[in-house]
Amino acid sequence: MNALATLWIVMCKELRDIARDRRTLALTLLLGPLLLPAIILGMGAMAEKKARTQIKKELEVPTIGVERAPNLVAFLATQGIRTVPAPEDLDQAIRDQQVEVGMHISESYAEDWRAGRPALVEVVVDTTQRDSSIPQARLQGALRAYGGQVGTLRLLARGVDASVVQAISPGIRDVATAEAKRGRMLAVILPYFLILTAFLGGAALVLDATAGERERQSLEPLLATPAARGAIVSGKIAAACVLGLVTLLLSLLAIKLSSQIATGVARQMDVSMLSIARMLFVLLPMLLIGTSLLTLLAASAKSLKEAQSHMTWLMLLPMVPSMMLMVNPVKTQLWQFAVPFLGQNQMLLRVIRGEQVSLQEWGVYLGCSLGLALVLWVAAVMRYRQEKLAIST
Repeated sequence: MNALATLWIVMCKELRDIARDRRTLALTLLLGPLLLPAIILGMGAMAEKKARTQIKKELEVPTIGVERAPNLVAFLATQGIRTVPAPEDLDQAIRDQQVEVGMHISESYAEDWRAGRPALVEVVVDTTQRDSSIPQARLQGALRAYGGQVGTLRLLARGVDASVVQAISPGIRDVATAEAKRGRMLAVILPYFLILTAFLGGAALVLDATAGERERQSLEPLLATPAARGAIVSGKIAAACVLGLVTLLLSLLAIKLSSQIATGVARQMDVSMLSIARMLFVLLPMLLIGTSLLTLLAASAKSLKEAQSHMTWLMLLPMVPSMMLMVNPVKTQLWQFAVPFLGQNQMLLRVIRGEQVSLQEWGVYLGCSLGLALVLWVAAVMRYRQEKLAIST
């Protein structure tokens, strides 16, 4: 039998088999397209609401030594910051998340103020608590504004132009493109979910097509046919790739649709059809890597349960690049495009930010990714050629 014909027959067989299990098929195809937009839009809406609430609402700041700086307290009140008496142990209250941010006015504040020396005002905060970032920024900004205002008045009282002490006028010129700004939220979330979807999109089909059939003892008759083992493996992998590709496409279309109907921060998620096509092309090698690896693992497992147990650590692999870049941010270099998962992460970030990818980077990425997929495919074929594969133990 022709190898291509065998591949086509096996692929159609596997797709028909999973189509019979409508619940599994529905979960495979719809879980990502429904869950991913919900997570992105939900997180965006929650973050926006939280930020808007923290910025606009009156901020209560437990303060030690309120009586030492009445003018400062009055100025903070005009900025929407109200000082209140501090608890006995302010530091512990902040650690216990009872208080977001506190303030400590030093005992020598009045003396330093009258002498024209910098008076110490400490902002007490626990930087490990994310909720404290906005209140901390509001309080520090108000203190800087008060200090600048008082310093200017002191100079004017001495007949000195305040601009004399400002040697330079610092400014910021943002060179980020509009596409990159729109993709800031996407750059945090999308790469992991898309890589995970591509990597494990065909998991249900692959595990059932090898480990499941082995348990049901339906794999042995297929392997007993004159069909080449390579064509059989390729047919199963092709079926899983078709399923994974449909899941990926539905997920990207769902993200595009959700970005169009959303409001506020979520409207930054503008995914064009060209970007969708580029993302699909970037993720195709990962789709081949994932299905080939799963086929190899399923063929090496003694049961379907053992094969499914690999899903735990496989789901963690796409997280590695994001965690590495978060802990140790590095500039994009050519070697990164050769590393599995990291290469996909970098390519997706380029697409999301609207940046160009050089031919050299494309070459390294496609060469290494497709090369790894080929190695895994060869390993799976070799495993299928072992006669004991069909024996369920």
